[in-house]
Order: sequence, then structure tokens, then C-alpha cells
Amino acid sequence: MSDSNSKSGEAHVGEKVGVGKVVDVTSPPHPATPPVVEFDHVTKTYNDGQPNAFTAIKDISFVVEDKHNHGEFVGILGPSGCGKSTILKLIAGLEPQHPATLGTVSVLGKPVTGPGADRGMVFQDYTSFDNRTVLDNVTFGLECRGMPRRIREELGRHWIDQVGLDVENDQYKFPHELSGGMRQRVAIARTLILKPRVILMDEPFGALDPQTRLNMQDLLVSLWRKVEATVFFITHSIEEAVYLGDRVYVLSSSPGRLVQELEVEPPDRPAADMQREPEFRETVYYVNDLIAAEEALKQAGAE
Repeated sequence: MSDSNSKSGEAHVGEKVGVGKVVDVTSPPHPATPPVVEFDHVTKTYNDGQPNAFTAIKDISFVVEDKHNHGEFVGILGPSGCGKSTILKLIAGLEPQHPATLGTVSVLGKPVTGPGADRGMVFQDYTSFDNRTVLDNVTFGLECRGMPRRIREELGRHWIDQVGLDVENDQYKFPHELSGGMRQRVAIARTLILKPRVILMDEPFGALDPQTRLNMQDLLVSLWRKVEATVFFITHSIEEAVYLGDRVYVLSSSPGRLVQELEVEPPDRPAADMQREPEFRETVYYVNDLIAAEEALKQAGAE
């Protein structure tokens, strides 16, 4: 745990802060059934043993339990360069982040050995294939699995509708004909149609305008409750993480360590309403102060 845990003003384990409550990060749970995702003392050093070696995350441990009929939503926050994307890509099994230098990353009780169909990713950059229609983009993964066209297109139209696009008007459009928000809806549909147990989202709404971003947050909550997947969500927006998350992990400055975990009340009303409420703002201000303190420590250490 980072020395920043002793900072004045930081809440103690079990203490309520607005819509959140501080959890003991030093004692992850030990569930009877295999957790959905587990980090066991994970460190990632790029170019290990070389003069340009760089440690992105250090000694991170957490457990996300496999709760029956309920996938958790985990928001990950921290200063720039603290290793948030490294964590996500270690779960995904993507090189060069995978494998961990030290420790073990497990998904559904098994060590991660590479990418798998049980995990899906949505990035900030719009990753649609420019030469494929919306329908063909959404059904691409099913096509790779060999599913017959008629069946996959029927499923594709269902998910186009689920993410709030107009099936009749949008299914045959190409990515260049869509707004940024519409392209992200396509990316989400392409991920959800494959029914992954774990969904990894790296700043998916970062490039959207504020109102579209709020709308996408509400959409994501609705879809997540239907698919019951576990979602790991990286964002620089504290409001977004607190609104969406069942729990929020706050990382220290590089090398990233897990310095605080908050259990957060689940969203039960629109983002635009909940994010104005005093208790919600209290949690946001608290997390903002944690991150600002981490950035100040890093700056002081560099001077």
C-alpha cells in the first residue's frame, strides 16, 4: 500500500463518504467459488532487466467475486500514467502488457494465458472496420466463429436495437456515416453480441461531448444489467466512475498501487440527476482529493 494512506483527510476502512464506503484493500476476500478476476501481487515491468526498464504497476492484489446473477461494475481511477490500461490489458491477455512480471492474473479461476472469448474489449478509439456496414461490424465476431449468416444477422439486428440505434436506418450504414456516439454504440454491440463474462472498457466515452457521454452512461447501465457481465471501466472522469461503479479502485502515481477501494451505491436514476446530488458530489470531491494528493507526491519526489 502507498504511503499516501496516512494522508490527513483520508477516510478509514468502513467509513462512509457520500455514496461510497471505504474497503480494506489489504485483505481481499477469499470466496468459496473461483472469482471472475483476481490479481495476486501483480507487478508489471516493461523491458525488465534492461537499462530502460519501467515499472507500470506494483504489487496489486484484488478479487472480484462471481456473484450469482450479478456482474459487478469496477471503475479504475488514478493519475495519468499510473498503469490503468496495463491492468486492463493484463486481464485481456494482450501483449506487451501480458504476461505479468510478478504475480498471477486469473479469470474465472484460471491463470490468463492470452486473449479469450470470455473477455471483450471496447476502446476509446472507434475500432469499426471502415469497409463493413454497421450490421457486418456488429456480427464480425460471430462470422469468425462460423455462425450462419441468417442467424448472425438476426442477432446483429437485435443488438443494434439494444444499443439504441435504428435498425432500419442504420444497419447498412458505414462507419464514416455515423457520429462518434453512434460508432461507440456499434463497438458496444459488437462486444455484447459475443456474451463475454468480462467486458474491458478503456476510456470508451472519452471523445464524446458531455451530453452524449451522459446518455451513453445511462445506456451502459441498462445493457450491463441485462447481460450480467463483470465490467472493468477505465476513465479519467471521476463522476463517470462513481456513477457507474459498484466499486472504484484508486491507484497511486507510477508505479501504480491500489491505494483505496470504495464500494459505491449502484445507479438507480439517470446520470444527469444523480451526478448533481450532494452525496454524490461528496464522493467525487473525496476521490479527486485522493488523486490530487498522489500527483502532488509524485511531483514532490521529482523535485
